[in-house]
Amino acid sequence: MSKMMYRAAVLSTIMEEMERDPNVVVLGEDVVGGMGTAGGPEAIGGIWSTSTGLYDKFGPTRVIDTPISESAIVGAAGGLALAGKRPIAELMFADFIGVSLDQIWNQLAKFRYMFGGKTKCPAVIRMAYGAGYNAAAQHSQSVHQILTGMPGLKVVMPTTPADVKGLLRTAIRDDDPVIFLEHKALYAVQGEVPDDPDFMIPFGHARLSRAGGDVTIISSGLLLGMCEAVADKLAAEGIGCDVIDLRTTSPLDEETILDSVEVTGRVVVVDEAPPRCGLGADLCALVAEKAFSSLKAPPLQVTPPHTPIPFARELESNYLPSVDKIEAAVRRVLSYR
Repeated sequence: MSKMMYRAAVLSTIMEEMERDPNVVVLGEDVVGGMGTAGGPEAIGGIWSTSTGLYDKFGPTRVIDTPISESAIVGAAGGLALAGKRPIAELMFADFIGVSLDQIWNQLAKFRYMFGGKTKCPAVIRMAYGAGYNAAAQHSQSVHQILTGMPGLKVVMPTTPADVKGLLRTAIRDDDPVIFLEHKALYAVQGEVPDDPDFMIPFGHARLSRAGGDVTIISSGLLLGMCEAVADKLAAEGIGCDVIDLRTTSPLDEETILDSVEVTGRVVVVDEAPPRCGLGADLCALVAEKAFSSLKAPPLQVTPPHTPIPFARELESNYLPSVDKIEAAVRRVLSYR
């Protein structure tokens, strides 16, 4: 096992897969950085430091700086995938999917279906998401609920460096389009990562990060750490919480969720996207529909309000789910007897 940051797990996995498979290519804005400037290539290497060194190692035909055009980036990735390559396209911020929504929704997600299974589209679209950096309403959003609702896409939200390693490798080797969402506030988080160059985590397999028999807490990404903190605090009081890290929202591990609810009878879903038509509402509906007889309390969501993300530090902090809000929701479902 090696210890590395979340961002290093992203970079090392991409590098290993590019070494393994010459068809893997990287494209996006500033993935090289500095092209045409006094600094030259590698002056930036990506604003999140997730592509540093790739250009020197693999050259301009496999590491491609693109214009500032998300529609061009994703469109090119789709064409590369149809032509036999395995592109890894980077969108700097998940907020910008709107510019490339036709390419994602009406093209990549539907190629295999519309061509009668005669082709495949092995493209990975990486993007940084999430609030907590005071980056305001256009650079802080969580858009996974939009992408999860699109048939034909696989949607991945890793929480730990180890999950980054295993899930990103699975995504790159997958023959269908994969949306790979990286929470920007996790890039500096460190953790142990397996050294196995073929370490992979299958999609649709959630991770149980805490075990207990009283409440099921479901989350992913940055908010999972808050859920774990609540579970640890309540464990000292004799209250046991199952904390489920979804890992992927499409495919969804319904079995792990429903098995847990069957035992606990109480559910709290913690999500960074707004509540209306969101992942939290979807999971609450899933539980109500398929585990109703096991419920001892109504499923609850802990989400931001249905508003744009504020810029001011105090307002953004109040906007986001927190340890206190999650604990209050857990205690509320426990109040039902």
